[in-house]
Amino acid sequence: MAIHIDDILFTMMKKGASDTHLGVDRPPFYRIDGDLMPSEYDLLNEEDMERLCKQLLTPKREYRLEEENEIDFSYVLTKDGKRGRFRVNIFRQKGSLASAIRLVNDRIPSFEELNLPIIMEELALEHRGIIIITGTTGSGKSTTLASMIDYVNNRRPVHILTIEDPIEYVLYDKEAIINQRELGVDTNSFANAVRGAMREDPDIMLVGEMRDRETVNATFQAALTGHLVLSTLHTLDVVRTINRIVDFYPESLQQQARIMLSETIKAIVSMRLLPMVGGGRIPAMEIMKSTGRIKEFIEDPEKTEMIKMAMEEGESEGMITFDRYLLKLYQKGKITYETALNAATSPHDFKLLEQKETDFSDKVLNRVDQFARTRAQTGPVGGI
Repeated sequence: MAIHIDDILFTMMKKGASDTHLGVDRPPFYRIDGDLMPSEYDLLNEEDMERLCKQLLTPKREYRLEEENEIDFSYVLTKDGKRGRFRVNIFRQKGSLASAIRLVNDRIPSFEELNLPIIMEELALEHRGIIIITGTTGSGKSTTLASMIDYVNNRRPVHILTIEDPIEYVLYDKEAIINQRELGVDTNSFANAVRGAMREDPDIMLVGEMRDRETVNATFQAALTGHLVLSTLHTLDVVRTINRIVDFYPESLQQQARIMLSETIKAIVSMRLLPMVGGGRIPAMEIMKSTGRIKEFIEDPEKTEMIKMAMEEGESEGMITFDRYLLKLYQKGKITYETALNAATSPHDFKLLEQKETDFSDKVLNRVDQFARTRAQTGPVGGI
């Protein structure tokens, strides 16, 4: 009997995998704690892949895949009393179908569960401007954004509007009211949806990805008119993020783009997920907050590289570089020295940092670390 896609995904859930990869001439692979591992299923052939993908597709999605050769959408599985929500990407490679499927938890994890620093609370409660979360695929951007939205949803009576491709976490009204729009289902483009949002009275907008100049322009306008906009980019660090946004524009408009960015940016948070001591993964982060000095460095292309220096000197305000954050994680026993060194932006600079006596601002301490310090000073307390 041929295997069904639900069986593959149910096994994925039982194994605690984050992703499933399907392709011709290989068995399904699962990503567990960051590593890809082959499953016990047989190799898939062309016919298997056509059949498995068809089990995921509606007629409309099948037509889009035929037209565009790739498609993103969400899929919900209910089996044996368990429920899973997945983000599905189906694409063609070497003429054959392939798929990458990510498990998305229904329950949105808290900042504490994600090991996020306490500065993220402050950023989540901003009222206007742009906050960009960056990193490679699978670095935790979407989950971090969902956690930020949920944090606001528990505290502020505002209208939150999300534009996603596809919707990953389903959000429900609490203190806030939330509307979620999915690309290809509820809107045809990020840019159109952001422009349309201006007539939908949002306080906070989540734009799933800043993919092109049109979307970036619309995002700038939303922030300039007093909205808080959260978005993502596939960049590795803060300086590369700034340069990437500017590069969306032709050379004649790049200085104008720098000025708009400096006027609207509230923070850039870059993320990398690393293997944690004892199992699981933990984010290493680089955090830039907007200050007068940072704005000057964004506007002047000859000074943009100096942003790293400003972040090193601005730790009391909640800023930190990747290498400093890695040192923090290593000193607290969260990651090994080898992991920190391999992930460092500059292994040489990391070694020099490690030899120094180093303290960290409370703003870049994990909430658990802060709680431990409070207990040591004052004795047991009722909560974190």
